Amino acid sequence: MQDQSVFVAGSAGEGIQTIGDVIARSFLSHGYPVFAMQDYESRIRGGYSSVRLRVAETPLNAPRADADVLLALSAQAREHYQSLLKPGGLLLAPDAATAIPFAQLAAEHAGSKLYANSVAAGALCAATGLPLRVLQSVLKETFSRRGAQTVDANVRAAAAGFEAARASLGSRAPQELPARVGRYAFASAHETIPLAAAAAGCRFVAAYPMSPSTGIITAFARQPELGAFAEQAEDEIAAINMTLGASAAGARAMTATSGGGFALMVEALSLAGMTETPLVVVLGQRPGPATGLPTRTAQEDLLYAIHAGHGEAPRAVLAPSDPQDAIDKTIRAFDLADRFQIPVVLLTDQFLADSSFSLPALALPAEIPAPHLASPAEIKGVYRRYELTEDGVSPRLALGQSRHLVCVDSDEHDEDGHITEDLVSMRPAMVEKRLEKGRRLRTEMAPPSRSRTEDADLVLIGWGSTKGAIDEAVDRARAAGHKVGALHFTELWPLPDLTFAEGPRYWAVEGNATGQLARLLRAEYGLEVEARIGRYDGLPLDAETIGRELPWP
Repeated sequence: MQDQSVFVAGSAGEGIQTIGDVIARSFLSHGYPVFAMQDYESRIRGGYSSVRLRVAETPLNAPRADADVLLALSAQAREHYQSLLKPGGLLLAPDAATAIPFAQLAAEHAGSKLYANSVAAGALCAATGLPLRVLQSVLKETFSRRGAQTVDANVRAAAAGFEAARASLGSRAPQELPARVGRYAFASAHETIPLAAAAAGCRFVAAYPMSPSTGIITAFARQPELGAFAEQAEDEIAAINMTLGASAAGARAMTATSGGGFALMVEALSLAGMTETPLVVVLGQRPGPATGLPTRTAQEDLLYAIHAGHGEAPRAVLAPSDPQDAIDKTIRAFDLADRFQIPVVLLTDQFLADSSFSLPALALPAEIPAPHLASPAEIKGVYRRYELTEDGVSPRLALGQSRHLVCVDSDEHDEDGHITEDLVSMRPAMVEKRLEKGRRLRTEMAPPSRSRTEDADLVLIGWGSTKGAIDEAVDRARAAGHKVGALHFTELWPLPDLTFAEGPRYWAVEGNATGQLARLLRAEYGLEVEARIGRYDGLPLDAETIGRELPWP
């Protein structure tokens, strides 16, 4: 089977997500990996939306900008998306040459226009080679709780759509795809982050809803078995301060937000730095400035995440590349926050939030790092919350954990935690204490992953969610005879000690306009990238877009 791209297009509220979901699960149950991405406007109804599926024999976890099959539920959707249909691609729409009257067929064969989406799903089976029986099995599972009548109606509607599409396509209808034995985990990064946080021991989550981060607190609220208290705060300022309070009391705690909400959290980030309180913040990026494009994707907040906040105090910034990496980085975020008593920002984006990846499996690490609270029994004499130590990390007791007095203050303080104006010795000592944690933290940061860099003439450098697209672009370039490799960062601050090989040309590939990683590499390593490939229209990078910018015909 060749790489197949399928677009399901319509307006918000027309059920395109349902169609995409049942088709994706049908391909998965037939043994084929699926990549699914949502493309939608910031409105409840109307506008233009699509679900984009990519199916192949091996996982291709990156988007394609074009469609082999376009199913449009309306004339408006067809007009908007038809330019993305490949020459010779298959178009299924009520007013197209391969006309499929979805609502009419639903009324005739299932008794109601409400089953039009199952008609559309059946038509997609005919256009993609997916056996109808596979879809019908998924429909039975999906609607089993609604009773036999509803199940039968959906099954009949799918069959009607399948037969109508096969008749319209004629000889263009593909052959039936054979079943495969492949089995894949299918999830988005924002679905795996709550699971990983719970496994890491997170017991408190506070957030204010803001796309694309909302699903994280929603998961905790809907799944009490995750074991975390979830609080929808009145705003982001309250959310982060509640999280700091929970952390000071000894609970592993996190908050989640997006760019505008993160702006409100900045003062509390500095508070976490001064009070040396562990804190995990998920920052789901979307295009700005201001409200920007609330339902689109971007990588515009890297430097913002690193530098937001007044004063000088260490923090870590991590950026996962896929759902499994989101598991690993979430657990690592809690561990780093705990061990170094710092805020850690986990940078995701709308692409990672709303895209589902096929992976061989999803797994938690064999060992979850234990909390790093000090034992009251080991404290001899007077407890000093900010005791000056060689590595800058002081013994941390939770508020109310024992008889020991734990002082926490936002002002500069002495070792006991009391406010100080000692500018001769204590203030410089506390600054150095905090900065020493940052120096030690840097030695633990992971280097970028390397892909085919050994003999590369050109190396593409990326970070976070662009990994799948960059890896595919490298594979395409190699297939065309070009020696291209990739370096990919997922631990971005502090950057690890790293030496760049002399000889290759370096290009930065980012989902922003200004080359934020490129600027960071120049500042930290003195590396001057030769060129940048940036995307900033609100859509994710894909291999074809990257390939068009590479320096050869």
